Amino acid sequence: MVRIMWNDGHLSDYPFGYLRGWCPCAGCQGHGKEPRYIHAENSDLVKLGIVGNYALSIVWGDGHDTGIYSYRWLRQLCACPSCRPQT
Repeated sequence: MVRIMWNDGHLSDYPFGYLRGWCPCAGCQGHGKEPRYIHAENSDLVKLGIVGNYALSIVWGDGHDTGIYSYRWLRQLCACPSCRPQT
């Protein structure tokens, strides 16, 4: 699990499979307007790196490594109850 403590004090937890499924690269997301979840067989985290001051790069167990997870994207992906209220 990747855990991020945001500057505003909010804590976000991201299971590896969840992050892999929401990979932001063009190969996974295509060029459509609506984000889509892609199921991957091996979502083990192999390597986590920092890209400048704006993103994380992740190498996954299936060899996929082209997604640049911006902090903005990661914050939007937070699925905690306060970020995804029940409707």
